[in-house]
Amino acid sequence: MKKIALLGSALFLVLAFSMSASAADKVVMPDSQLSQLLADAQKTLSTLKDYTCIFHKQEWVGKKLMPAETMTVKFRAPRSVYMKWIKDPHEGRETLYIEGKNDNEVRAHEGGFLKGIKLNLDPTGSTAMAGNRHPVTEFGMDLLVAKINGLLKKAMKDKELQVYDLGKEKVFGRDTIKVEGVLPKDKAKGYYCYRAIINFDTGINLPIRVQIFDWDDKLVEDYGFDQLKLNPGLTDVDFDSDNKDYAL
Repeated sequence: MKKIALLGSALFLVLAFSMSASAADKVVMPDSQLSQLLADAQKTLSTLKDYTCIFHKQEWVGKKLMPAETMTVKFRAPRSVYMKWIKDPHEGRETLYIEGKNDNEVRAHEGGFLKGIKLNLDPTGSTAMAGNRHPVTEFGMDLLVAKINGLLKKAMKDKELQVYDLGKEKVFGRDTIKVEGVLPKDKAKGYYCYRAIINFDTGINLPIRVQIFDWDDKLVEDYGFDQLKLNPGLTDVDFDSDNKDYAL
């Protein structure tokens, strides 16, 4: 029994040392470097009129982790968003939202045998929000960067942010800098989350993957922008519900 206890203690010490070493191995990123990454992203956004991508999304909604979703996206400023789901569980679903058009409602249909039923939905209503943490009105690289920018700058100003450089990482075949931002583990502080991991694409200076963790350090939002094409020259046809390539 004494040997087992000693072995258990030794194992605990090894694990504790490994965990401490892992935390100690994190490289602190200077505020100036983070500020530059955010400034570079804002600069790219200032020239961005439209884009297309394959959007990956997985969220924790209520008490349930929703299935991962994959969709093609067309986006045009100020806020026109076309989406088509290309994998299960919602393969074939399409949505179209154009700010100021269609009474600011989402034109949508499900896939499969429900494809023929076209709906106009309140983007913040219960039907459109089912299985989602955010409405389509909040979709967009501009709003994402603005949220990250506001969150991190406020925390830097209040000296409540720890930032770590997690090194270089390939994401969707692109070179990125992986950054972790850690905030006070106190929801009452008013921050959006406890922790965020962001991959900044070094070629286009935009975040192409964002992971958000709640105050229990649970991953609640995971978003990825794959095959991102900037300023492809989208036209009104790309946001027309009568487009012959759509079923809207």
